[in-house]
Amino acid sequence: MSEKNISRKMAQLACEALEEKKAEDIRIIDISQVSVLADYFIIANGTNRNQIQALVDNVDKVLHQAGYDMKHQEGYNTANWVLLDYGDIIIHIFDPENRLFYDLERIWRDGRTIEVADLKED
Repeated sequence: MSEKNISRKMAQLACEALEEKKAEDIRIIDISQVSVLADYFIIANGTNRNQIQALVDNVDKVLHQAGYDMKHQEGYNTANWVLLDYGDIIIHIFDPENRLFYDLERIWRDGRTIEVADLKED
């Protein structure tokens, strides 16, 4: 499996894990052509601290079971913006207020927004 296919599979699993715990407004930005940070940013939000932590826990569980280990995590305890770094994908889970304030979709608008269905392998 190519590097791009691996990151696409990771992003697909992460989105499924987010959907399973009812994340809101999941956005995927392909940043592979505009940054060396990662291939994909995934941005979502939860409605409260408990849900945000449940989203984080489920993403980590699903990706770990698939053999992908988290490289770094920030913000879990406060749960207003949690960053999960898996190398090829970076996941941002916000509360609604912080998502509006930081507006990562605007900052990374040079990336290509894609749909979850686009991650499915051909």
